[in-house]
Amino acid sequence: MTSELDIFVGNTTLIDEDVYRLWLDGYSVSDAVALRVRSGILEQTGATAAVLQSDTMDHYRTFHMLERLLHAPPKLLHQLIFQIPPSRQALLIERYYAFDEAFVREVLGKKLSKGTKKDLDDISTKTGITLKSCRRQFDNFKRVFKVVEEMRGSLVDNIQQHFLLSDRLARDYAAIVFFANNRFETGKKKLQYLSFGDFAFCAELMIQNWTLGAVDSQVDDMDVDLDKEFLQDLKELKVLVADKDLLDLHKSLVCTALRGKLGVFSEMEANFKNLSRGLVNVAAKLTHNKDVRDLFVDLVEKFVEPCRSDHWPLNDVRLFLNQYSASVHSLDGFRHPTLWDRYMGTLRGCLLRLYHD
Repeated sequence: MTSELDIFVGNTTLIDEDVYRLWLDGYSVSDAVALRVRSGILEQTGATAAVLQSDTMDHYRTFHMLERLLHAPPKLLHQLIFQIPPSRQALLIERYYAFDEAFVREVLGKKLSKGTKKDLDDISTKTGITLKSCRRQFDNFKRVFKVVEEMRGSLVDNIQQHFLLSDRLARDYAAIVFFANNRFETGKKKLQYLSFGDFAFCAELMIQNWTLGAVDSQVDDMDVDLDKEFLQDLKELKVLVADKDLLDLHKSLVCTALRGKLGVFSEMEANFKNLSRGLVNVAAKLTHNKDVRDLFVDLVEKFVEPCRSDHWPLNDVRLFLNQYSASVHSLDGFRHPTLWDRYMGTLRGCLLRLYHD
């Protein structure tokens, strides 16, 4: 008597997303097994503890072998050892380069060096993120930074091309690279209310308007370095507060346009000159590296905190900044309207994002 058997042989690499997450989060095999048991997987599948242990170890071995390829994602696409469908490859890459908000806030703006890496133990303790996961995230930031920091072309496009990340994640990495290169201070106590998303939003505006790439798309590191000539020119804006007639006229134009439209009109009128001096003096100081690093500290101190102490609603802040920016074009004695627009266009967007009423 003969029997017929249908046999199917495949070599597709199986990826368990839940186990991959445990591996990315830095759990050991034994901890991962314990967490899987707690999730009820033995009851759901009818597997034994020994089989679960073996399955977890097998997945971990696969992930360790894949990690070398994940350091250079295009290699994962072109290798022939692991048969992984394109959608699964994209998932592996995206999740490997994903990061925790709590972690990125601790290192944002810091130099991606051995000195910062030594602080990862403390960051792990503070955030509750495993040390292994902190190291992976830090090494990813550093790897992307080293690859793209001196490239020509769009920072986001370069990151997408070399690391195959989604548009959103590539934009987040562009912000991380930009902040690391310019060393913006983000750790001060008065900045703790701001999220990574707040800083990333501002980074995107500055990359679009204040970098070398904003005026020349063919220069090296065009989206990484601020345009030094632009920063030098910003000193010309000082006339807006140094010239008493211009300052008085600017105030008059803004007050005339906003009378009856602001709930905090009297507070704005009384504090106009201080607010204007604060915004213009921030611009005039950006020729010095330290003042560039302290940009967000200065914006919060010179504008956000005074408005917040007077209880300005966000919509009043928006109306004021729009009119404050636009009214400059009606000042006959002012000769730098294009420079002003390049500065205030970005600053207005950043201030509205930083202002949490």
